[in-house]
Amino acid sequence: MHWRRLRRRCRRVIDGIPLPEPFSAQELCARLAADRDRPLRLLTLPTPTGLGMPTGMWLATEEGDYVFYDAQTSPLHQEHIILHEIGHLVCDHRMAVEDPGLFRHIDIEDPASIRRALGRTRYSDRQEQEAEMIASLILEGAGRVPAPTLLSGTLGGLASGMGLRSGTGPRDTRHPGAPCSRG
Repeated sequence: MHWRRLRRRCRRVIDGIPLPEPFSAQELCARLAADRDRPLRLLTLPTPTGLGMPTGMWLATEEGDYVFYDAQTSPLHQEHIILHEIGHLVCDHRMAVEDPGLFRHIDIEDPASIRRALGRTRYSDRQEQEAEMIASLILEGAGRVPAPTLLSGTLGGLASGMGLRSGTGPRDTRHPGAPCSRG
């Protein structure tokens, strides 16, 4: 999916979601739960999460929604993980599970049952892209991360490395032929 089209689509999904001020992922989850009239609980993943294990998971049950996240990372990363899972929820993504009956046997209080489910959940690339974009847009809207610019990412790094002006910093008023010095 093209990045701009993805961004526009995800923007439409979250436009109706008012962000709490001051922002917190926990408060946003509380508001979503109230708006949806459905419980939404945030729970930390059993530790350690380990390599190859997801850092977050959204689990929808008949009783409510559960968002699991890795508590062994930075607060900003924890928010991003929670918001990524919220992205799956607000986009109404479906989980493709090797054994659909597995989720009926999850005991929310039993880390072993959660680990078994975590290893078996998968999303399509499109769903992952949407969830990731939702998380980024919410963090941008909350002022936690800057919005991308025309020269973001690899192109921005290349332009910066070549000494080109990014449009966000002070203008270089030296003579065009003057050597670039970094001090």
